[in-house]
Amino acid sequence: MNPTHSPARTRVRFEVLALLTAATMVNYLDRTVLGIAAPALTKDLAISPAVMGLVFSAFSWTYAVMQIPGGVLLDRIGTKLTYFLSLTLWSLATLMHGFAVNLGTLLGCRFALGVAEAPCFPTNSRVVATWFPQNERAFATGVYTFGEYIGLAFLSPLLFWVMASFGWRALFMGVGAIGIVLGFVWWARYREPHESTTVNQAELDHIAAGGGIVAKADAVGKKFEWKLVGRLLRERRLVGICIGQFAGNSTLVFFLTWFPTYLATERQMGWIKIGFFAMLPFIAASAGVLFGGWLSDRLLSRGHGANIARKLPIIAGLLLASVIVTANWVDDIRIVIAILSVAFFAQGMAALGWTLVSDIAPAGLLGLTGGIFNFAANLAGIVTPLVIGFIVQSTGSFVGALTFIGVVALVGAASYIFVVGDVKRIEL
Repeated sequence: MNPTHSPARTRVRFEVLALLTAATMVNYLDRTVLGIAAPALTKDLAISPAVMGLVFSAFSWTYAVMQIPGGVLLDRIGTKLTYFLSLTLWSLATLMHGFAVNLGTLLGCRFALGVAEAPCFPTNSRVVATWFPQNERAFATGVYTFGEYIGLAFLSPLLFWVMASFGWRALFMGVGAIGIVLGFVWWARYREPHESTTVNQAELDHIAAGGGIVAKADAVGKKFEWKLVGRLLRERRLVGICIGQFAGNSTLVFFLTWFPTYLATERQMGWIKIGFFAMLPFIAASAGVLFGGWLSDRLLSRGHGANIARKLPIIAGLLLASVIVTANWVDDIRIVIAILSVAFFAQGMAALGWTLVSDIAPAGLLGLTGGIFNFAANLAGIVTPLVIGFIVQSTGSFVGALTFIGVVALVGAASYIFVVGDVKRIEL
């Protein structure tokens, strides 16, 4: 054996990414299973479309409000404990949806779910920034974001079958129980790079050379002060990507909340048929996420700067997502699903905002920066369901709703073009 030969790098970071992807998949199952249950739940609890818009929106009220506290918590107690508490508590809140008996108890469950899920994506961003060098972060973000969509894509027929066979209450209880189990798996398996017993020095050097956080001292956050929030909000890079993420999330929120109802009421489809047709846009979105991440890292590795590599896939995705409005003038359900699939594929491409958070966050403030970013982004979760609910209630159709989604996507593209500016780390 050649004594000068360097040992092969371990690939522990990809095992961490697999764990992160599974948790993110459960995260989105838990927050969106209400959309699948909605056609049956609204009848059982006598909830109107406008009020259902309120229920869909309620999750994002507490989710948005808790973003900054969730980011501060992450910076103070670290990744492992934050994610364990978040995952197990949000799954418990999902399980409790199965016991809702009226609008009040349903809203209480949605509020609790929003509080518990708040630290999830700031923590995801920190894990990626910790375990991956910069030129692999878009891919890593794309993979865990892929988990958001792929679970809903391939599990939709099963979830609709469970609801048809056992009722909407069993749906919430089963999904919640799965998440609680995964929370304990996370606690048993996740380690920081400096704590891992399976990572070797070659992989640690590879991560550190690309700007990853591999040492304990580097993982410690700054002490929180409210003036830091004000200083970050004066940075156009952060404001610009917040507007862009709001726009992308508006398309996402439509699919996660009102899409099954749209197919059931506007297109007059049965539940099992909805389950199979609903797969296609989510599969397309999964492909869009992976393609956007691959394209971004590919451009970066070929020598293009972060301005092109990070922003181009997002801008192209937001522009393409606006085609959702054309479904208003199509009657053939196959063409409608094709249009919605293209729009959701494009939204998946645009779901790289968290990569930019990793790129621009000041040292030691990744949790706080991610909290601000996710607060602004998830205002879409408050606004979009309410707007769509009131449009459907007042007009009796989804025409205005799809128009709203298309216009917001164009606003997001304009923000990345004209507001964001250079993609580089903020220096406070």
